[in-house]
Amino acid sequence: MDTRTGPVFRHPGRHRVAVFVRDELLPIELGSVHRIFGMSRNAAGESLYEVVTCSYAPGTVRTDADFTVNVEHGPEALAEADTVIIPASHDQEQLETRGVLDPRTADALARIRPGTRIASICTGAFVLAAAGLLDGRRATTHWVSGERFARLFPQVTLDADVLYVDEGDILTSAGVASGIDLCLHMVRSDHGTAVANDVARRTVVPPHRDGGQAQFIRRPVPEPQLATTMKARAWALARLHEPIALRDLAEQESMSVRTFTRRFREEVGMSPGQWLIRQRVELARQLLEDTDRSVDQVAEDAGFGTAVSLRQHLQAALGVSPSAYRRTFRTGAAA
Repeated sequence: MDTRTGPVFRHPGRHRVAVFVRDELLPIELGSVHRIFGMSRNAAGESLYEVVTCSYAPGTVRTDADFTVNVEHGPEALAEADTVIIPASHDQEQLETRGVLDPRTADALARIRPGTRIASICTGAFVLAAAGLLDGRRATTHWVSGERFARLFPQVTLDADVLYVDEGDILTSAGVASGIDLCLHMVRSDHGTAVANDVARRTVVPPHRDGGQAQFIRRPVPEPQLATTMKARAWALARLHEPIALRDLAEQESMSVRTFTRRFREEVGMSPGQWLIRQRVELARQLLEDTDRSVDQVAEDAGFGTAVSLRQHLQAALGVSPSAYRRTFRTGAAA
C-alpha cells in the first residue's frame, strides 16, 4: 500500500538521504547516519543533506535495546532519495539462514530509483546481497558474519577484513563504528575533506580511517608492558614533507625494523609504507582544497617530491588528478 501523502523531502537542492530501518535495529547506527549527514554544512553554514528515516510503514519500530523509535515515513521515501542507507537488524533470521528477502523488504527496495547510491552498515549487507545488488561486486560485512555471508552469496566477492568497500553506487561497511567511517567517506567524496573533517571534529571521531584498514586488529590496545608505535606515527605526521625511511620510524621506538614492522601492522592494520602514503594523500587533499599552492608545491609539502608522483598517488587513491580534485572541491581556486 502506498502511504504517500505528499513529498517526503522538504528542501529542494539538498542531497536527500533515506535510512531504511527494520525491527530490532541498532539505534546507534541510525543515530550515526543522522549525525554525520545532518551536521554537514558548506562554508556559508547551509545544510548539505536532508535525512529522513523510513520503514515498511509509518509507526513504531523496535530496536535491539529497551525502547522503540517512531518512524514518520513509509517506503515512499526510498523513491525520492539520492542516497539510501540500510543499517543492520537482528530480526533477519530467514535472510541470514537462507539468503532470501521477505516480500515486504523486496517491495520496499523495488521503489529505489535507478542510479540511487545505496549503502549498508554491518549486516545490512545481507539485504543488498539477497536483492542481487552486490552480484559480481566487492563487499564487506561484520567479520563475525563473514563466513555465513560468503556461503549464502558466492556471487559476491567478500572482503571481510576491511572497514568499508566503495563500489561507486553501492557501498558496504563492517560493524557499528565503521558505519561512521563510511558516512564520513561519502561526505568526503561529495564535498571534500574540509567538510568531512569539520563534521568529524564536532562529532569527536577520527576524520579518516581508510576503507582498506583491517576490521579486527589482533592487538587494538597493546598490553601495558609492550611498546607501541604511537610515538613513531606522531613523529612522522609532523614530518610528512621530509623523506622518511622505515629505519627512521623504527628508531623512534628503539625497535628493530622487523619488530617495528610487525608491531605497526598489528596496531594499525597496514604496513608503515602504506600508512605513510595514505597520510600524505590526505595532506595533499587538504592543501589542494585550502590553499592556492601550485601542484608542484603541494607535492613537495605533502612529501611526494614531484608533481608526477603526486598525480600517480592521487590517481591511484581517488581516480582523479590534483587539478581535477581542486576544481571539484574548491570553486575558483587556482589549478
